[in-house]
Amino acid sequence: MQEFLISAKPDLQAAREAWLKMLARERRLSALTVEAYERDTRQFFQFLTGHCAGPPGISDISELRPADLRAFMASRRSGGAGARTLGRGLAAIRSFLRFLERRGLVNAAGAAALRAPRQPKSLPKPLTASDARRVVSSGEQLAEEPWIAARNAAVLTLLYGSGLRISEALGLCGGELSGEGDTVLRITGKGGKTRLVPVLPIALQAVAEYRRLCPYNLDPKALLFRGARGGPLNPAIVQREMQKLRGALNLPDTATPHALRHSFATHLLGRGGDLRTIQELLGHASLSTTQVYTGVDTARLLEVYEAAHPRA
Repeated sequence: MQEFLISAKPDLQAAREAWLKMLARERRLSALTVEAYERDTRQFFQFLTGHCAGPPGISDISELRPADLRAFMASRRSGGAGARTLGRGLAAIRSFLRFLERRGLVNAAGAAALRAPRQPKSLPKPLTASDARRVVSSGEQLAEEPWIAARNAAVLTLLYGSGLRISEALGLCGGELSGEGDTVLRITGKGGKTRLVPVLPIALQAVAEYRRLCPYNLDPKALLFRGARGGPLNPAIVQREMQKLRGALNLPDTATPHALRHSFATHLLGRGGDLRTIQELLGHASLSTTQVYTGVDTARLLEVYEAAHPRA
């Protein structure tokens, strides 16, 4: 994790570091979530430095009131943070305070009593099937080096063809998808939840072409997808390539890498896929999440119910 200057006393810094390690090792949260929580708490400490007239310690944290937390949320909102960012920030602070409370260091009741901002119900809009096919096509990639174009096509094909999160695709090892018989991936997603995901032949072909052109040795135990200099491929690179494709293919701003996962679910549902199967493929803990994610409306649910229930 990149090092940043933390505005906090040593006891609070040490407790925060122990909490972040716990999230990654015991709770098995994704690296992106841990990184976001690190940033949220760092910003919280920076706010408290001004609010408390000096770097905070555990004793300062133990005396926080709901009004102090509301002041922090207000300062973040005035800085341009939206409801989702504020909600995640509050979740990070609550998690950290509960961690301290279990060690008898603070009382987390004030954070628990604070109401999270109302979250918007907007979701990434799916691409049309024809646009999704164009986005994942190797012939549409804009990178000048052939191996990078093949890499981008392979990553995007996995997002759309298997419904992977970008972190899941970039977390694949070199030993995976190395042969024609590798038609199923075992993916460990959010919260350590493991699922089996089928891989389409076209995705295997895209990965094979990337392997053929990649100038770096793809060790079976190292990461499969590499950056231009051979290091890990940063998600921001994939997002930037998708931004270029949006301009070149005249696609809306909602056409993002995550929208390809949304498109995967929506297109399966539109072709008659059942919600329970799509839930498993996406790795959602509850069916209600899948219903919201795929934009299923009441009429569609009633149609499925009436067609499937023996007494309907």
